[in-house]
Amino acid sequence: MKIRRIDSYADDRFPKEILFQHGAYLVDDEPYEVEIVTPEEAIVRGKDPAAFSQLIEEFRFHAPQILRFYDDSQKLIAEYPAAPLLEIRLDDIQPSQFFVDEDKLAAVSSFVHSEKDIIIQVMPYKEGFVSLDGHTRLYLAAKRGYDTVKAIISEVDESIWIFVHEAEKRKICHPGDLILLPHERYVTEWDHYCDEIFARIEAKEK
Repeated sequence: MKIRRIDSYADDRFPKEILFQHGAYLVDDEPYEVEIVTPEEAIVRGKDPAAFSQLIEEFRFHAPQILRFYDDSQKLIAEYPAAPLLEIRLDDIQPSQFFVDEDKLAAVSSFVHSEKDIIIQVMPYKEGFVSLDGHTRLYLAAKRGYDTVKAIISEVDESIWIFVHEAEKRKICHPGDLILLPHERYVTEWDHYCDEIFARIEAKEK
């Protein structure tokens, strides 16, 4: 089964609110949706319910705070224990990314209304934490002057340190240091950079 998350905010196969939540997926080229309806719950939609379990696991990699998943008939299809939720200072977060996409920032700004709306995944690092995701939300938090965000301790593979050390070299050491780019430049400078890094890692593993 091939699952691909849609990162675009313009795709006629999905409603805008699903795209803004990053809940749009293609499963074997068929459209599937995960719609967040409360801070801990989501509805899963798609052609084949047999694909829901794997889709949920993929979705929770990016949103581990979502604990209960339902189908369109409100039947509970998956439930997870709550992970401890920390409140951490923005000043204690080291990004693992360099850039922010203007289009993503506009989308995130539409549903983040306070510090409580921001939940990210982190790993302990030095005297603070490394952010594993949610960099657009963190950039928004910095620009709005938020002092803290919510976080869940997670794990990720060793490749994260390539990005962390490169961020430090570029003096991206705080969410406010992230560089805002137009979407086209973001794709060129960030997406292509990531592709090159992962291609290099894959070549070494062969």
